Amino acid sequence: MPRVLIAKPGLDGHDRGALVLVRALREAGFEVAYTGIRRTPAEIADEARRFGAEVVGLSMLSGAHMTLTPRVLDALEERGLGAVPVMAGGIIPEADRRALLEMGVAAVFGPGARTADVAAAIRAALAKPRAP
Repeated sequence: MPRVLIAKPGLDGHDRGALVLVRALREAGFEVAYTGIRRTPAEIADEARRFGAEVVGLSMLSGAHMTLTPRVLDALEERGLGAVPVMAGGIIPEADRRALLEMGVAAVFGPGARTADVAAAIRAALAKPRAP
């Protein structure tokens, strides 16, 4: 069963969407852990390592995605988890979506994204060969 960590980095305290996603991914056959709100990039990377996450999903509604995402990617890299696909979701403008994909984020989802599409993107990311 693939392991997915859903995380809420930064000061964003809104987690309804993250909780819906956690439940939907569990129903889709994933083993899912949720960090809770207001986590630092280091806390997220530490939890990814502890949980054995194969994919990390970041849920961000605060507008800090261009600051927090690179920090999470760096924290994962520092812990030897640089090959773990990271996906982002939330209120993310189109120009920022492109920038996130260019920095290595595997997929970006906006408001109204279907949970089935998120699950499919996770499966696709897991099917791709990754560097150790």
